[in-house]
Parts: sequence; C-alpha cells; structure tokens
Amino acid sequence: MQHTVMQPPVTFSIAGSDPSGGAGTQADLKTFCALGVYGAAALAGLTVQNTQGVRQAVAVDPQLVRDQIDTVLDDLPIAATKLGMLSNAAVANAVADVIEQRREEFGLVVLDPVMVATSGDRLLEEDAVDVIRTRLMRLADIVTPNLPETAVLLGDDVPTARNANDLEQQARALVSAGARSALVKGGHLDDDVLTDVLASAEGVTRFASPRIRTRNTHGTDAR
Repeated sequence: MQHTVMQPPVTFSIAGSDPSGGAGTQADLKTFCALGVYGAAALAGLTVQNTQGVRQAVAVDPQLVRDQIDTVLDDLPIAATKLGMLSNAAVANAVADVIEQRREEFGLVVLDPVMVATSGDRLLEEDAVDVIRTRLMRLADIVTPNLPETAVLLGDDVPTARNANDLEQQARALVSAGARSALVKGGHLDDDVLTDVLASAEGVTRFASPRIRTRNTHGTDAR
C-alpha cells in the first residue's frame, strides 16, 4: 500500500532581521514553526538591535530583495506571505512589482506595515509610506497596523485613535482607502481591556482581551 506523505503549508516572510531573535524574520520563522507550517524568508533590511532597542537599520539592495523573492517562488508553493519591515521606497516598490507580476504565487498576503519599533526607533523611511499606502495596501488581503501606523496610512494629519470607537472608524477608513480588510491593533490604548478591530466590506468585528502588564514588549509592536 502506498502512503501519501502530507507536506506542511509553506509560509513566506519578507521583512527585516533581528539578530536578538525577538522580532522580524527570526520571530516570524519561530511562529511559523510553532504553528506547524514550513517557513521561508527573504530579508528586506538588516538591523542591529536587541531587547533594549535598535542601534542601526540598513536596507537591503532592492534587486537583491527581488532576487530572493523570485528564487523562493520558483521553488516552493507558497500558501501565505507576510510583509513586514520594507526599509525604504525602493525596496517597497521592488516588492510591490514582484507581487503585481506574480500575485497568485504569494497566496494569502498579510501586510504588517512596520514603521516604528516598540522601543520607538524608526524602521521605515518616510518615502516608503506612500508606496505602502498606494500600492501594497491594495495588493494585500489584509493590513494589520497598530494605532500610530493606522494614522500614518490614512494621512492628512489624521490623529491617533484614542478609544475603541476611533479605532473602528479608522479601520473602516482603511477599507474605504483601498484595503481589502484591515485589522487595527489597539495595544497603544491604555485600557485594561484591549480592543482590536477587523473591518472589511462585510462589516466590522471587535476582539477584546485583558491587557498583560509587562515590560517585556520587544517584538510585540504594541500588539
């Protein structure tokens, strides 16, 4: 009798690195493994950081980013892709170009628009924000910004949400701005019960959970 060996789904992280292993592609690969899926990764940026903060961040050459992505797509069947820290406009445009050209090969695309580390260190150059807003947000199946990132993506001096109702309005606004769906994370609110909001053309869902008071926030992006 011939037995069929089940292969785990392949997930693809396109993001920056964290040599301390708490964030970026290193954390993505750990998460993929914990969930029983096979993880692949293309580095879009290099950082010098640890749990205390970011000391330096350097973008990877855009063509090298593109080559990494093409090489993975040429070999592995990707079920889902997570986009994280994309460094600058040249890198973000290179990623957007290859997604537009090979969209079906990326599977479900999750855009986590990493702009600022939990420590407060900036990880995304200003020129990349417009690329994320006008190109990548429309290519992704879901965008998952925190509160400050949501305000930046909406532009026009939109203030950061101050409560769950603001959160819901801004999640809806991201969908109106072109996102297929948006999961806005409420970790920056100072409530004891935290609220995340998922918005799409089908409606809005709120998720609530108790806050865990801790100083160990490296890699959380404030949820």
